[in-house]
Amino acid sequence: MNLASDEKLCRLAFASYRNITASTAAKFVDRGVTPVDFFTMPATALGAITGVRPDFFSEERRAKALEVAREEQIFIDTHNIASLFCSDSTYPQRLTLCDDAPAMLYAIGDAGALNARRVVSIVGTRHCTAYGADFTRRLVEDLAGAVDNLVVVSGLAYGIDICAHRAALAAGVPTGAVVAHGLNTIYPADHRSDAQRILADGGFIATEYSSKSIVHKGNFLARNRIVAGISDVTVVVESDFSGGAMSTARMASAYGREVMALPGRVNDTYSRGTNQLIASGVASLIRDAGDLIDMMNWPRRPADGVQQQLALDIPEDYVPVLDALKASPDATVNDLCLALAMPFPQLSSLLFRMELDDYVVALPGGRYAIPAKS
Repeated sequence: MNLASDEKLCRLAFASYRNITASTAAKFVDRGVTPVDFFTMPATALGAITGVRPDFFSEERRAKALEVAREEQIFIDTHNIASLFCSDSTYPQRLTLCDDAPAMLYAIGDAGALNARRVVSIVGTRHCTAYGADFTRRLVEDLAGAVDNLVVVSGLAYGIDICAHRAALAAGVPTGAVVAHGLNTIYPADHRSDAQRILADGGFIATEYSSKSIVHKGNFLARNRIVAGISDVTVVVESDFSGGAMSTARMASAYGREVMALPGRVNDTYSRGTNQLIASGVASLIRDAGDLIDMMNWPRRPADGVQQQLALDIPEDYVPVLDALKASPDATVNDLCLALAMPFPQLSSLLFRMELDDYVVALPGGRYAIPAKS
């Protein structure tokens, strides 16, 4: 087989190699080594790049990886699954900022929603109470009514996860599920109909695991870093002191993302974890959708018939940037550079002045927006 003609196959095999992450892939790219090169270069050269013993890259091991990848490619093509390599523009851009991001993600449904303007992950205990379920429903419903370009992410598990997905479906908001297994199955099986609705209503199901991967407990903990990494903000609704939601919150905080938690009574088992997150400063307290919108400085959708008024004394050089942000809310610096045909250093200086003058606000992920008016 001519490997040079099948880069997709080589990417699948490369990403399946144990301990190959997005950051490892970047090391190869920096040395000018593509996934195709990975399967044709001498093992000693690969070992020199990674600092790993050359026998880890033996021809036999690489041949086995290609063999497994051929089977996976058939599965992917048969089921219309998107394979998102870490260097692709379709790969979740927020996730590229995380050191432990996987080299490959598999997604079914609208993979573009992974790069939506505003992504909120909502997580919590599998043993949610009526208090947590009701809050989740109201939070999603109110966010859907207040902001545009929203995607709600969770893990399709029992409890708060499935409450978040169902609330998004009811509110007409795309929702994405990050699962801890290959896309050849759905776990738990009780949520298969929910998974079908997620896909039918413009959402996605994503995973780092191939269809041949063995499901074990560690997958679920590893999955949480992707939930945190693809999101702008993580909301923990209910949790005890330990559990997946707590790990997701700490991962999100480590990534520099906002974390919010719902407080509860000190004697309630499934508020002990959220209360601890707030008390320790890992999470900000959330009471309603307004708290989240204010925390993120997201522009609220104007009421019908209401037009936001701009001051008449806006500096002339600010106007093109403001017009671009109105046309493309929460644009990145790169987006603005392209839209305005302005060099990066000039635009960075301009945005700095505009932020000082309260004409724009900086958002996570290198994005900018016009401040919401109260």
